[in-house]
Amino acid sequence: MRLLGILGGMSWTSTVEYYRLLNHGVSQRLGGLHSANLLLRSVDFAPLAAMQHEGDWAGTVAVLVEAARALERAGAEGLLLATNTMHKVAGELEAAGGIPLLHIADATAARVRADGRRVVGLLATAFTMEQDFYVGRLRSNGLEVLVPDADDRADVHRIIYDELCLDVVRADSRQRYREVIARLAQRGAEGIILGCTEVGLLVGANDSPVPVYDTTAIHAAQALDWMLAT
Repeated sequence: MRLLGILGGMSWTSTVEYYRLLNHGVSQRLGGLHSANLLLRSVDFAPLAAMQHEGDWAGTVAVLVEAARALERAGAEGLLLATNTMHKVAGELEAAGGIPLLHIADATAARVRADGRRVVGLLATAFTMEQDFYVGRLRSNGLEVLVPDADDRADVHRIIYDELCLDVVRADSRQRYREVIARLAQRGAEGIILGCTEVGLLVGANDSPVPVYDTTAIHAAQALDWMLAT
């Protein structure tokens, strides 16, 4: 089994889910007492979140490149960045290291296309919904991407940072997300990408009139294929 380096903590609530999914997946595929061969570097998210909102992406690069290099020095053969938003700096991480990075948007787009769908709605942080690093990557993979309107985007973003990243799950926030999802489906979305690694903690298949694509689960499945490839 290849040794996977996980760069997590952004936020810790979704990193916990990655750890569970990876170990559960290895156990299912190999049986018995098998578990995932992992290295985890979990960063302090507070200063990184502040840099995000200040637009200091160079600062986030400096922190994450050093963390990724530490994983590589410790023996990691591949890198999983356990967050959608920080894939904004995926190119810098790939350029700074000598190990492959498993890109969450590529894995997600491949799953959507495999299901025969092309038009997707996106729920994520404002950075991910509004900037090109993620939407553009999905489009380059053949998808048409719909994002919520400004008011819906603001609420989706706020709930992620003020609640889900703090392990707070509220029924009223779930209802708000359901409303946003319904509007995206009405606009023609054939599926909904849960494009923040915390969103799956709040909503799932039962909350949407169209199929949902949980990027955390899809990314973990991609990592399992890579770890167990022969």
